[in-house]
Amino acid sequence: MVDPSKIKEHAEVLGSDGGHVGTVDGLDGQRIKLTRTDPAAGGEHRYIHLDSVASVEGGAVRLNRTAAQAKDEWGVEAVGKS
Repeated sequence: MVDPSKIKEHAEVLGSDGGHVGTVDGLDGQRIKLTRTDPAAGGEHRYIHLDSVASVEGGAVRLNRTAAQAKDEWGVEAVGKS
């Protein structure tokens, strides 16, 4: 697993195919919280588990799955949770 301290706020998250997945808002336990203002997020915070991260290089987080796979798997913030 990648060292979570290398994942920085505002870093772009890319699938293994180079497709845009989102933008890092911060870390939430063992998950990356994506900004809800990113066009890919649909207005909601999305989450990607740290196990999905292949590397952090050049200021970007690269996943070990395609952008489409990551979007199929991402979690959303629970309703009523702030």
